[in-house]
Amino acid sequence: MTQSAPWDQHAEPLAVGSAPAPQYGSGSLADLLPTLAAGAGVPGLTATIEELSPADRNCVFLVDGLGWEQLRAHPDEAPFLTSLLPASRGGTGRPITAGYPATTATSLASVGTGLPPGAHGLPGYTVRNPQTGELMNQLRWQPWTAPGAWQPYPTVFQLAHDAGVHAAQVSSPTFQNTPLTKVALSGGTFHGRLTGEERVDFAAGQLAAADRALVYTYYAELDGAGHRYGVASDTWRGQLMYVDRLAQRLAEQLPPRSALYVTADHGMVDIPFDEEHRIDFDEDWELRAGVALLGGEGRARHVYAVPGAANDVLTCWREVLGEQFWVASRDEAIEAGWFGPRVDDRVYARIGDVVAAAYDDVLLIASEREPKESAMVGNHGSLTPAEQFVPLLEVRT
Repeated sequence: MTQSAPWDQHAEPLAVGSAPAPQYGSGSLADLLPTLAAGAGVPGLTATIEELSPADRNCVFLVDGLGWEQLRAHPDEAPFLTSLLPASRGGTGRPITAGYPATTATSLASVGTGLPPGAHGLPGYTVRNPQTGELMNQLRWQPWTAPGAWQPYPTVFQLAHDAGVHAAQVSSPTFQNTPLTKVALSGGTFHGRLTGEERVDFAAGQLAAADRALVYTYYAELDGAGHRYGVASDTWRGQLMYVDRLAQRLAEQLPPRSALYVTADHGMVDIPFDEEHRIDFDEDWELRAGVALLGGEGRARHVYAVPGAANDVLTCWREVLGEQFWVASRDEAIEAGWFGPRVDDRVYARIGDVVAAAYDDVLLIASEREPKESAMVGNHGSLTPAEQFVPLLEVRT
């Protein structure tokens, strides 16, 4: 991947323009399903990841939290996936970018809709609903909001189904009727299976069920291990070993004329538990001044100012955090392409008046209002390579 590397040069304060914007339109998660569906003959979609050859049957195995850098750092735990990397004999894998922020709700919406966050409208872990003024958690969908109004575009699965391509999602049964599934991953048929083995086996069967197929399957527990114990932990490495076996199991069952793509929604970084690395918004009067709502998550914050205070909040946050975070106004972040080439009108005010993306190994926690999130070891969300780069690994038959 050709990518500028502004993280190698630590400016003081960090310039917004130095942040590496995701590669929307050529190498991001939002480009994957449109490329596969276009290759299978679905009209109205464009293949923008040029090196992916068309296949009649396509399967995407998304492993939550499997970053490109973390995978490359653990070849012994993941021998099969490592064999698909470009340094391996015959490997063609490459990194693509998750999109901003690099977080599950945003990334899954980008995968399923084929749209960047500025269009699909899930631009963060928690964002303000302009209609109510409340923070909305877009992963848990709390408080409840009408899904079709929040994200009105059809998914790629819906477009594929309408074009006669067999579309299916194979995931945990608990996700079948969630609003996030409805707006991001619906279309065709959903199949709930409890274990990883059941999911990959059933996904392989769904590929073989039709001459043209688009199948998605998902595994979450690697991400959970990273959040609780960190990507340096034995628990995380054990989960990676299991993921590697699942990927090989699925690859060995692919029917003819199939392509399997293993990817992820974000990477992850471990943040130490000390005041230098964890800045507590709830204990910092300077950062709280003029702030009505704090959204996002520790490495990708949306800051909503009280009326008339946006410029003062931006100035303060740059003074306090500018050597550790890229701190941008809403318009600066949009202009820099963080949320994609366009931001729909309905999405504009969901983005913070101030947007802060972590550069260093630092976390902006909120210990009182976000106690669970503030206690996580592994974190993600920002624009750094460890969080943005996810694998795109291919197996073909």
